[in-house]
Amino acid sequence: MNPFHYERAQDVASAVALMARTPRGAFLAGGTNLVDLMKLGVATPDTLIDIRRVTSDRIEELPDGGLRIGAAVPNSDLAANRTVRQRYPVLAQALLSGASGQLRNLATTGGNLLQRTRCVYFQDVTTPCNKREARSGCPARDNGYNRELAIFGTSDACVATHPSDMAVALASLDAVVHAYGQNGERTIPLTALHRLPESTPERDTVLEHGELIMAIDIPPLSFGTNSRYRKVRDRASYAFALVSVAAALDVVDGVVRDVRIALGGVAPKPWRATKAEKMLRGAPATEHHFRAAAEAELVDARPLSGNAFKIPLARNVMTSMLLDLAKEAQ
Repeated sequence: MNPFHYERAQDVASAVALMARTPRGAFLAGGTNLVDLMKLGVATPDTLIDIRRVTSDRIEELPDGGLRIGAAVPNSDLAANRTVRQRYPVLAQALLSGASGQLRNLATTGGNLLQRTRCVYFQDVTTPCNKREARSGCPARDNGYNRELAIFGTSDACVATHPSDMAVALASLDAVVHAYGQNGERTIPLTALHRLPESTPERDTVLEHGELIMAIDIPPLSFGTNSRYRKVRDRASYAFALVSVAAALDVVDGVVRDVRIALGGVAPKPWRATKAEKMLRGAPATEHHFRAAAEAELVDARPLSGNAFKIPLARNVMTSMLLDLAKEAQ
């Protein structure tokens, strides 16, 4: 690990100001991903600015019936929160499937959203990787090891996936991110927070250098109680998703009144299944229609040499998940 300077910020404004003076600095909260990357030599910040005590660690109900989650809320606290478990079970389930209890105790809500890919080429500094070093190459795309990588949203420069389970659940719930930077506050829909790689895969999100996630809002969702997260992985013991599905379903008299679906493990960002949602609204809540909607969403998938299996896997998981939710709704 390279030597670095450590600063503990006293408040949000000072954290942002400190980062503005350190072009190679990084914010430190739980450190469950950043410290690992520093040990591997992937991340080499010259300054760490500790923000654990300057952002909120509270979960608050909003006047409109939604929920505000402070960026410093530990993943364990969020997963165990009674309101989350009752109103948004998809979020609690995603968090519980994402990491061991020890990691959830340290990992924060804001940090979870900013995890970096687990692509083997990104984590191996002896190999080229456009996300780690711009314009160095992408071995995964050139018939390298790509079994776990993306089938949506890729570019010639990068085919990595985003690893967060929590982010997939929040994408399905229309969550909104509150950020603070040198230009003040702004809100970002969670579905717009993460960038597709295009020609600049080294930029994971739309956040500017020094911009800090403050909180995440989940809007009220009347059928959020009928939501689930399902994750397919190589082993049951906290592996990253090959394919995951977060969904909420509202069915009245056998017809889909509304639906939310997001996919994980298939794209460089949580993938909102808008085509499938549009096709399902107003359709009968049957296996035939669920499967047809899944196929419509997957028609644009572009698999690599080693991950074409993700297409039928995603179709089957989406279909079975929606069938289970339809039964729960009756």
